Amino acid sequence: MTKRILLFSLLLSFLMLPFQPAYAQSSGPVYIVQSGDSLYSIASDFNVSVNELITANNITDPNLLAAGQQLTIPGLEGVSGVVDKMRINIGDSYRSLMRRTQIPVDLFRKLNRIVSPSELYVGAPIIIPQQETTSQLSGVSQTAGESLLELAVKQNTDVWTLAHYNDLQGSWDSISGEPLFSPGKNSEQSTSGLPSAFISAEILNLPLKQGGTGEIIVKPASGVTLGGSLVDQPLHFFDIGNGSQVALQGIYVQLTPGVYPLRLDATLADGSTQSFEQMVMVKAGIDNPSLQSVPSMDPTVFASEDQQMASIVSTVTPSKYWKDQFVLPVGLPYCIKEWFGTPRTYTFNGSDYNYFHSGVDYGVCSAEHPLDIYAAAQGKVVFVGLLPARGNTTIIDNGWGVYTVYAHQSRIDVTVGQDVQAGETIGQIGETGHVTGPHLHWEMWVNGIQVNPLDWLANVYP
Repeated sequence: MTKRILLFSLLLSFLMLPFQPAYAQSSGPVYIVQSGDSLYSIASDFNVSVNELITANNITDPNLLAAGQQLTIPGLEGVSGVVDKMRINIGDSYRSLMRRTQIPVDLFRKLNRIVSPSELYVGAPIIIPQQETTSQLSGVSQTAGESLLELAVKQNTDVWTLAHYNDLQGSWDSISGEPLFSPGKNSEQSTSGLPSAFISAEILNLPLKQGGTGEIIVKPASGVTLGGSLVDQPLHFFDIGNGSQVALQGIYVQLTPGVYPLRLDATLADGSTQSFEQMVMVKAGIDNPSLQSVPSMDPTVFASEDQQMASIVSTVTPSKYWKDQFVLPVGLPYCIKEWFGTPRTYTFNGSDYNYFHSGVDYGVCSAEHPLDIYAAAQGKVVFVGLLPARGNTTIIDNGWGVYTVYAHQSRIDVTVGQDVQAGETIGQIGETGHVTGPHLHWEMWVNGIQVNPLDWLANVYP
């Protein structure tokens, strides 16, 4: 009887041990799949191949990846625990990342396979262990002439705490303007190594992608006027409340993936200026890169028409007309005949001309399919007319440098200068211009660059 009681007690003790979820099969750190992840994106972020991920995790069907699933990351043997990823943003540097994440240097380098700090571009992924301390730290910065003791008092902490979290040898080891991190809430001053004219700055939804829309949020110091550029396009900033401003910028769909300059300019109330520049990563953004053959047409006609379009959409209206998310420009059900960004070849005089599809084509699904075209957002009509390639076309200024274009219409129901509302009927689907059948060619320009309009159906900007 005593033996049975002893065995029962041992079994009960075993069952009461903390449950450990079954991680993946091979050794290495574990990443928990997030919504929107794919094997390709995870492999790219962790700098491994898709096949290595499949092998390390005994994956039989790559299409069954699900949020919450645990994957072992190969190539990082000797590292254990759960890891997460974050994106480098404006103002981040190697030293500020080390301070913010509180990760030992050797582990940080191993997790991210870093050879040189110059590899840290805005939008690049950074791998970090999951830990509680990073969420409790916020950025602070010493102003000119301010001692570390004065900063500590301002942050309701002490010099030794600041020195500990920022790997300083003492109160004499800090540099004015250098990014520091402290427990608690930060004060209203520039952080993350930005000049004093910028309290904060970030790009949302990183990394930037071909054909995407960059959303740059900056909180300037009082009295500062903002400007700058992304790649080679000038930025225009607009107030969004809470002292912050936003610039929206399209990314050219044929821009070669790589790193490009972002510059922020500030003009202070006294007329002096400050600037900050950092390289930003742009990734491939076209899911279907297969070449499409299009009936022959003189490419100079397209070039001339695009120049006319670029001239029309070059005006940046200071008012924002749209509200919330853009709406579908056609009725239900809808069928997409051609996607944005598809490479195209036009044959003219025996030579190929490489181009890309600048919008989304909504076709006619059936004989009973509704033909009405709707304004995707509030705005003001700035052009109606017949163009050689786009046919009967309406262009609507939605404000802040954002324009929507509706082409190949059989009928146009609006006039120049007219204000339209989201969902208002503006015409009907047709086959005017350079087409092979009836459809709506829906196009968007953001600060002079054509972007994928489907992004604006799925997201709210800003």
